[in-house]
Amino acid sequence: MQLNVRSTVASGARASTRSRRMTAVVQAVAQRAGTIDVQRNENFGKLRAGYLFPEIARRRTAHQDKNPDAKIISLGIGDTTEPLPAYIADAMAKAAAGLASREGYSGYGAEQGQGPLREAVARTFYGHAGRAADEIFISDGSKCDIARIQMMFGSKPTVAVQDPSYPVYVDTSVMMGMTGDHNGTGFDGIEYMVCNPDNHFFPDLSKAKRTDIIFFCSPNNPTGAAATRAQLTELVAFARKNGSILVYDAAYALYISNPDCPKTIYEIPGAEEVAIETCSFSKYAGFTGVRLGWTVVPKALKYANGEPVHADWNRVMTTCFNGASNIVQAGGLACLQPQGLADMHAMIKFYKENAQILKTTFTEMGFSVYGGDDAPYIWVGFPGKPSWDVFAEILERCNIVTTPGSGFGPAGEGFVRASAFGSRENILEAVRRFKEAYGKRN
Repeated sequence: MQLNVRSTVASGARASTRSRRMTAVVQAVAQRAGTIDVQRNENFGKLRAGYLFPEIARRRTAHQDKNPDAKIISLGIGDTTEPLPAYIADAMAKAAAGLASREGYSGYGAEQGQGPLREAVARTFYGHAGRAADEIFISDGSKCDIARIQMMFGSKPTVAVQDPSYPVYVDTSVMMGMTGDHNGTGFDGIEYMVCNPDNHFFPDLSKAKRTDIIFFCSPNNPTGAAATRAQLTELVAFARKNGSILVYDAAYALYISNPDCPKTIYEIPGAEEVAIETCSFSKYAGFTGVRLGWTVVPKALKYANGEPVHADWNRVMTTCFNGASNIVQAGGLACLQPQGLADMHAMIKFYKENAQILKTTFTEMGFSVYGGDDAPYIWVGFPGKPSWDVFAEILERCNIVTTPGSGFGPAGEGFVRASAFGSRENILEAVRRFKEAYGKRN
């Protein structure tokens, strides 16, 4: 009997201990409000809202749900619409079919890209600018490379961006921990280099602070402004003077018509010692969904301690990337053959015609209009009006999606961007709707 009592008491004590432990676990879970005890990267909390283009898509969907019969035309995200040229598509189809044979099968390739493609990129785009094939790194696109570039540099460097500019430059800087909090206009710690009509969309470098990294895009997304040779010479001199690295985004270079505007930063003497250039087939050949681009890292570009940036970039690509698809690289190589180049230029010509149609329309209606000559984007001014309000107004009145300028930076407030990527039918219908809604403003 005495044994049973002790056993009962011990069992009760164990049960009580288990109960207390369970209560403690439940309380801990309740206190952390999540399912795990891992803290969120605080830098993501600095981002004010979703990435610009998904937010536009969300608002478009809400408008479509509210107006189910509306035929919405998108002049928002810069997504190509025309079919791939047959010559380029056939090259990828042949490469894909070849994988079904022992002779045509290939597995992992070089992370830096296939040799023939690297050579073709160097020859086609940089033959006049002195870049070698082993300085070309083939990738799945410029956007991904920008993120990898940020990872290579780490969280300590300071950053400058054109204002306005492609949001990825700022957002990846925030994610990496390079910035402070948002101050209601922009992020603390980022040097916003204002580009507006008053300075012909090129920043006053005499007023710009020295930073470790400068992001610069020409032709600029969203303004459509292409920097002249004199302006880029000034920019390279500024980077050399300050010992800064220039990350030059040339994603729209083939849209340049002005002979005074270089198509690569390496046309400027000394740029190879301060500049990385990134580019893409997305807007040249309709590869927005196919995914293929490249980044150029000259061997002459060296850190303060003399170590080559090229070696670190090679390490990033071989560690974090398994190489672009073999099939897609076959398409890229086809793009750079005589027939493929002719097809790419024809596609670019089509989108530039769209840009001129839009630019002429807005100009005739009395708007202040920029871009469109050397880029597939039209930058339209709505002075005194918040960009998101203009976006909402155009969507409501015209069933057309544009991009609010403020999404590209503080200096974009009061503007919207209209993309020339669209079928000719949709561009002409958009023009009809704009004229009907806004008429002549003069």
